[in-house]
Amino acid sequence: MHAPYTPAIPADQLAASLAEHGAATLSLLKPAVCRELAALYDDDSRFRSRVIMQRHNFGRGEYKYFANPLPKPVASLRAALYPPLATIANAWREALGEDGNFPPTLDAFLATCHAAGQTRPTPLLLRYGPDDYNCLHQDLYGPLVFPLQLTVLLSEPGSDFTGGEFVLVEQRPRAQSRPIVVPLGIGDAVVFPVHHRPVKGTRGTYRVTMRHGVSRVRTGRRHTLGIIFHDAA
Repeated sequence: MHAPYTPAIPADQLAASLAEHGAATLSLLKPAVCRELAALYDDDSRFRSRVIMQRHNFGRGEYKYFANPLPKPVASLRAALYPPLATIANAWREALGEDGNFPPTLDAFLATCHAAGQTRPTPLLLRYGPDDYNCLHQDLYGPLVFPLQLTVLLSEPGSDFTGGEFVLVEQRPRAQSRPIVVPLGIGDAVVFPVHHRPVKGTRGTYRVTMRHGVSRVRTGRRHTLGIIFHDAA
């Protein structure tokens, strides 16, 4: 498999975009790597479980959680992205008055997860066909939660599929929900909050609840890679 393209991750720019827009985008993977990762979906030996969304009222479509060892591009991205995102996550904790800090490396954080009984890997591949969609949700798998995650689009919009926009919904206190649609090309990633983020208001900093999903795919097939940093119980 081709090696992933892993640029320097500008934590300050990511933090600014997350603060202003609720999400940030990066160009992470070359199309060849995207195609190779999407092709893994049919190899059940690479995965620990498969979920059919409509069976659980999650939407329509399906996804599979990778088993250990993770594919090298997935493991490399997860390890490379964690440190700059941990810098942002620790700033969020400080802003919200939360105790403790996330450790500087993914290995150290996963050791904490495993000690708490969260041992199952959470990176996943998702597959959508015509009329498939993903309901708004949060990826919480246990008491230990890393507050940022990302999704990488592995298919070419307009060629492999149409529709299927990535959607965030932000719920601020005493206000109506705000929709956020993030356009992506093949190999692009969107970084977004798992469950909430800090927002500065006139009376201090408060939590804004976030959920994410995918709108209806109209034609074709859409594959995405999800990278979540906390493991599952």
